[in-house]
Amino acid sequence: MNQEASTEAKPVLRIIPREQHVISRKNISKAALRVLYRLHEAGYDAFLVGGAVRDLLLGGHPKDFDVATNATPEEVKKLFRNCRLIGRRFRLAHVVYGDEIVEVATFRGTGEEGGEGDGDRHIVDGRIVRDNVWGTIEEDALRRDFRVNAMYYDIGDFSVRDYVGGMQDVENKVLHLIGDPATRYREDPVRMLRAVRLAAKLGFRIDAKAAAPFEELGPLLAEASPARLFDESLKMFLAGHGLESFRLLEQTGLLGFMFPAVARALKRGDEALRALIEQGLSNTDARVAEGKSVTPAFLFAVLLWGEVRDLAHAWMAKGLDGNEAWARAAAHVVGEQCQRVAIPRRFTLTMEEIWSLQPRFEQIQRKKVFRLMAHPRFRAAFDFLLLRAAESPAVRELGRWWEHAQQLPHEVLAAALPASGGHAGEPAAAAAGPGAARKRRRRRRPGGKPSA
Repeated sequence: MNQEASTEAKPVLRIIPREQHVISRKNISKAALRVLYRLHEAGYDAFLVGGAVRDLLLGGHPKDFDVATNATPEEVKKLFRNCRLIGRRFRLAHVVYGDEIVEVATFRGTGEEGGEGDGDRHIVDGRIVRDNVWGTIEEDALRRDFRVNAMYYDIGDFSVRDYVGGMQDVENKVLHLIGDPATRYREDPVRMLRAVRLAAKLGFRIDAKAAAPFEELGPLLAEASPARLFDESLKMFLAGHGLESFRLLEQTGLLGFMFPAVARALKRGDEALRALIEQGLSNTDARVAEGKSVTPAFLFAVLLWGEVRDLAHAWMAKGLDGNEAWARAAAHVVGEQCQRVAIPRRFTLTMEEIWSLQPRFEQIQRKKVFRLMAHPRFRAAFDFLLLRAAESPAVRELGRWWEHAQQLPHEVLAAALPASGGHAGEPAAAAAGPGAARKRRRRRRPGGKPSA
């Protein structure tokens, strides 16, 4: 048995019968039930496993349902015509029913290193690069990450099987890692982020032993796939618990390994930036709760704003043209961040537009105001401006002006604006409302003719 399994006590099975838990088949997807029943009827062990069991025990409504079985991927494929086998590092069966995919995994074992092809487990520098050793359900439980994710719902008698104390952790609202934390994090550094994400999502605390290696092993996140870290970022920030995830990342010291620019800016003591980030994440959480759409571009624009703003201002202070300074700052910060978290270009383009439009809100001239309002990213940039309200009274007043300006009829706003030379705070007529604009039109030019 390898090191990770040997560090955990021998699994002790606790069976929670149907009458002692809250899981009901009516809360399990029909597709998952069909997979479970067909495997069971074919003589295989079949269990709902992982996050679905955890969330059902907590009264939640899982979106994904995973199945664990002693059937091999090839045997699963023979049972389901709508099945495809995927993965090389972790071989899995995907059973497809319409838009839903039920992931079916064979019980993982604790085999020795080495070997090629199926039925092998290969580790390089402590990190699992292939894991296709089949084993027993007891071994499978020990191979999972957190105890709350290692419970099995048995379709045969509707009981819950707990081999490692997961039910106790659910009751105590705590996250314990299975096995030696340092070993498990070296196998897969992203487990540190999963600890933060689960704690934020569930409202649990992270066990002290599980959190202890974060500072030492956090640098290993730089070796993780940037694309995978992007996906993990979306799970943390766009699933309805982004604010708490962010706070936990900062508290645990992991923020600097994921978002170094954000950590640097916050360490400078910029409370306005902290307010912007926390309000942006809070607004995102609220939109998710209301079933509204959210975009990664706006979120990452919020997170990275402090470093972009400071760099742009520094370059302008050295005499660089404003547009060039903002473009160069955006490119620098995005380039650095994408080395850690691979933000797709379609999102970074939107981020750069949101940032570049911020100084244009200060240009209160008739043509520039209407040109900015017609910009495809105006609404996102305006929402961003409102988030910046804590930066200064001037920014807060600027946000109020633009909010009011959008409510005015086109001709009224046009009459209230100077044709050229206006700056933030000068267009008193527009800020005062339609009445002021009407008074402006009643003034007469020298010679007795009404003004235009």
